[in-house]
Amino acid sequence: MTEWIPLLMFISVCLTLLIGYPVALTLSGTALLFAGVGMFAGHFDAAYLHALPNRVFGVMENTTLIAVPLFVLMGVMLEKSKLAEELLGSMAALLGGLRSGLALSVLLVGALLAASTGIVGATVVTMGLMSLPSLRARGYSDSDATGMICATGTLGQIIPPSIALVLLGDILSTSYQQAQLSLGIFNPKTVSVGDLFVGALVPGLLLVVLYGLYLLLFVRPQLASTSAQRHRPSVGRLVGSLLPPVLLIVAVLGSILAGAATPTEAAGVGAVGAMLLAALKGQLDSERLREVLRTTVEVTAMVFLILIGAALFSLVFRGFGGEELVSGYFNQLPGGSTGALVVVMAVIFLLGFILDFIEITYVVIPIVGPILLAMGVDPIWLGVMVAINLQTSFLTPPFGFALFYLRGVAPAEIPTAAIYRGVLPFIGIQLLLLAMLALWPQLATWLPGLVYG
Repeated sequence: MTEWIPLLMFISVCLTLLIGYPVALTLSGTALLFAGVGMFAGHFDAAYLHALPNRVFGVMENTTLIAVPLFVLMGVMLEKSKLAEELLGSMAALLGGLRSGLALSVLLVGALLAASTGIVGATVVTMGLMSLPSLRARGYSDSDATGMICATGTLGQIIPPSIALVLLGDILSTSYQQAQLSLGIFNPKTVSVGDLFVGALVPGLLLVVLYGLYLLLFVRPQLASTSAQRHRPSVGRLVGSLLPPVLLIVAVLGSILAGAATPTEAAGVGAVGAMLLAALKGQLDSERLREVLRTTVEVTAMVFLILIGAALFSLVFRGFGGEELVSGYFNQLPGGSTGALVVVMAVIFLLGFILDFIEITYVVIPIVGPILLAMGVDPIWLGVMVAINLQTSFLTPPFGFALFYLRGVAPAEIPTAAIYRGVLPFIGIQLLLLAMLALWPQLATWLPGLVYG
């Protein structure tokens, strides 16, 4: 009976999260409750809890995680600087002559915002407020308009720099070292957040292309633009709106690709660059700076509290023999590592209906990551596959966070069912990309191999 306690822990966390308790308190509270009962019953060794201070100190001195508040600061600052508003106006005027020009403008601006901010909530809310009225006025159906806004907003999950990739890369780095040590390799190789950034570039851009093809082929507004040709933006306005985000992307990603900076250092460049852009636009006063810093501290505190709760949960889970249980189950699956990976991807996709990406990242990946990597799965390919799968958690009803973000700013006359219908084709496109990555892993591994040899 005791061998099923880890599974009961996992189910208890999922059910408690569904009730609405905070993630960090759910992880730590569930772990402490099971540990207390286990010690009282003689089934849990309290020595596992002695490692918690070292885990917490490890989080504190982890320089990779410094990128989290810096990328959050960059994203929030860009959101407040009205950069996206100017960019959308210019792109919509430039592509307005096409029948699906406004839809493509929303996609391209969303992709640029994703590469500039990496924050899904900010992108969805910003695009919803700016583009939803225009899309409806042009004759796009409510489901098409809301679906494309939600989907383009989630591109911040997979297009670097992405906070999700930072967190996932940090966990995979630890998991990769654990996997190699379990195989008797005492001089382990490493995988970094920068590797994951480079590996996610091609799949992220391919996802933008697939979205664009869908919008061109299947999404049609009822009204064509009659004024687009007369109101083409000037070259100066177009360059002025496009240049700031492009320069920021080049500064952040270019420094990583060139090997001139680590992701943490590049995040510092991005944060300073975003503040300079806001200052140049006259959008950086003391009140706005306080608002940006307050939001950054709130988001960062949430992430790091979840990190500590996840560390406690993983210790107790391991103390009850959870790793052996999962490893034994995977080894019994037909197909070896392929069968195990299919099961993990299916579980992550299903959990995306009820949990968000941070919860899945810190509950599931530390359990299955070392086992899959020990079975020979490429760490960069696994990271990109998981990242795209986690991206669907923002879109899958009923608890997709992108749906909630848009519901909060969408007009009341747009039914929630229309938002749910609108995201279904984009979920299908993401699953198609997952299948393509499964068939051609080189989509994720080719560029890192080229850049880093």
